[in-house]
Amino acid sequence: MRAMILAAGRGERMRPLTDRTPKPLLSVGGLPLIGWHIRRLAAAGITELVINHAWLGDRIEAELGDGSSFGVCIAYSREGQALETAGGIATALPLLGDAPFLVVNGDVLTDIDFATLAERAAALDGSERLAHLALVDNPVHHPAGDFGLLADGRLSANPADGVALTYAGVGAYHPALFADTAAHQPAKLAPLLRVAMADGRVSGAHHTGLWLDVGTAERLAEADAIARGWAR
Repeated sequence: MRAMILAAGRGERMRPLTDRTPKPLLSVGGLPLIGWHIRRLAAAGITELVINHAWLGDRIEAELGDGSSFGVCIAYSREGQALETAGGIATALPLLGDAPFLVVNGDVLTDIDFATLAERAAALDGSERLAHLALVDNPVHHPAGDFGLLADGRLSANPADGVALTYAGVGAYHPALFADTAAHQPAKLAPLLRVAMADGRVSGAHHTGLWLDVGTAERLAEADAIARGWAR
């Protein structure tokens, strides 16, 4: 199974830190933030990775190379400009192949179990099941949540249905979800998910462990403190 790490964002809220360093390469616990994802994916047996990039992408490639230092193989999906999540995934599909795959936002710190998520990905059939999302408790900066987790494990586009939770930026997807999304064109992920949710084709699971959206300098410092407690 393959996984895609999203690393094309400009990191506007993190400026001036991201003026010269792409956000995924900011140091967290002595390792680039994206490096923790790579390590955890490799530990789960997922070693074929795709990383998209736009802003300072050459820095990302220079730092990570072909991934051999992490025990993985990295292919890069180069975007002239950031294409949003769905546009970036659609553009990278030739590298991801025809089977379900994982997608991980490059700017979160989490201990989500990628091996379990890979098992959920394998169950996606491209017809009745298109996506499976990891969700977390709503953070202070996003109290309303994104989706509603229903009793049967499916997701509703209305957070008021079931339990209102926030998308963790980590999920499993079947390529069929992006069949009508043009490559090399900006496109958001949420509209695709909402359509699929209306048909009952998206499931989810509540992650209650570590999850931190590293979107501000303050949360970067928090992530650094957490990661410094981990074994290198």
